[in-house]
Amino acid sequence: MLAGTGSNVGKSVIAAALCRIFRQDGFHPAPFKAQNMALNSYVTPDGLEIGRAQAVQAEAAGIPCHTDMNPILLKPSSELTTQVVLHGKPVGNRHAYEYFRKEGREVLRGEVNAAFDRLNARYNPIVMEGAGSISEINLRETDLVNMPMARHAKADVLLVADIDRGGVFASAYGSIALQTPEDRQRIKGIIINKLRGDMRLFESGVRMMEDICGVPVLGVIPYFSNIHIEEEDSVELQQKQTNAAEGKVNVAVVRLRHLSNFTDFNTLERDRRINLYYTNDKEELLKADIILLPGTKNTLGDLDELWRNGMTETILKARRQGSTVMGICGGYQMMGLSISDPDGTEGNIRTLPGLGLLPVHTVIQGEKVTRRSSFVFPEKTGIVCHGYEIHQGRTTAAEGESITPFIHTDNGQTDGCMADRKCFGTYMHGILDNPSVIDWLLKPYAGKQVCLTPDYNDYKEEQYNKLADHVRKHLNMPLLYQILTND
Repeated sequence: MLAGTGSNVGKSVIAAALCRIFRQDGFHPAPFKAQNMALNSYVTPDGLEIGRAQAVQAEAAGIPCHTDMNPILLKPSSELTTQVVLHGKPVGNRHAYEYFRKEGREVLRGEVNAAFDRLNARYNPIVMEGAGSISEINLRETDLVNMPMARHAKADVLLVADIDRGGVFASAYGSIALQTPEDRQRIKGIIINKLRGDMRLFESGVRMMEDICGVPVLGVIPYFSNIHIEEEDSVELQQKQTNAAEGKVNVAVVRLRHLSNFTDFNTLERDRRINLYYTNDKEELLKADIILLPGTKNTLGDLDELWRNGMTETILKARRQGSTVMGICGGYQMMGLSISDPDGTEGNIRTLPGLGLLPVHTVIQGEKVTRRSSFVFPEKTGIVCHGYEIHQGRTTAAEGESITPFIHTDNGQTDGCMADRKCFGTYMHGILDNPSVIDWLLKPYAGKQVCLTPDYNDYKEEQYNKLADHVRKHLNMPLLYQILTND
């Protein structure tokens, strides 16, 4: 288990690195995180939903992702409520206080333990990931994902500490000191992550860390910016580009409060023809050649905010001035005539007008759709593309309107709506991972193009191997294998 001194210390990325390293070394690894809280999710081959981080780790391990790798996914829909996804299917919305009470926790504990046991029977080793900090002692009795999970799995625990944020000695020492004697014995090593500067400057720090903590430091991993692994959650959005730029196709993603699956835009970010940026600034939005309305966990809440802050008028103005407007999932719903939530699935707002760019209405109700799809894009050219759906709304043509579908799926159905060459929406996440889609999207701006889109799957494989090389170089692998093989 990779446990953390806090959130965002790099557990997920190191877990992906170890999945790839173990695969390279001839093992058959699999990732596991009992409970994940993130808006960035993915669809398994059998049409169920898990956290994106475990899907990425499975990809690094070279195996299909499965709900047993992330049996509980929490998708926050407001500051106090979250949708609970159990074994890939939503089981309802819960208030945070209600969810984290002691009552009912043993039922959930049984579910996550059983998921681990099934996974453990098929793969070796299991690369487990904790959540947040392991030293939140006020949550110890209700914790499903950190040390109680390590005890069930009889896991060796490696503590990941982020030196970049400061206080690395206190955070590592305190995280170990606050454990029970039994759990303290499970912590077999420390990984110092995100070191900037000359590695030799921390050589004495390694000895000090080992002296005060009583466990070996397995490695000091340098900070990197030249390896690109899909992020777990939107914390990373704070570091992304926020402005238009000269000399490229400017593609603006509208920064929504509950933006989800922002990995939809990772391929665009790596395309040298494109300047991708995230903004809720009206002036920056008007500079965009292409405006992307992304997915969201609270479509009506975010649409209400767009109406209140005047961003809807800005998007409509940009459309009139010739910008392309594309919506994905919740963004597609926003582009229609109206969105209704008669059952209050998302919250207290029951209905709102949309932007009116597409002649469709959306009703949020019914069973959640989660599936992977192959499709032909665009206009039945014969090029087969791939994507996945995660949505609870149903979108239909307005009365008396006939709509032009955006894509044609492999099962003979259609998806999305297209007003014209520069105005369209779709439920298909991952659609912008397909080079043919990106090339089609950029075609009206050919004068700004300088190269073609690389194959994203090849690119990801290259990044996993670079990540594995980076971590292997700075991790004491012989010591790690010694820890893992000692009973």
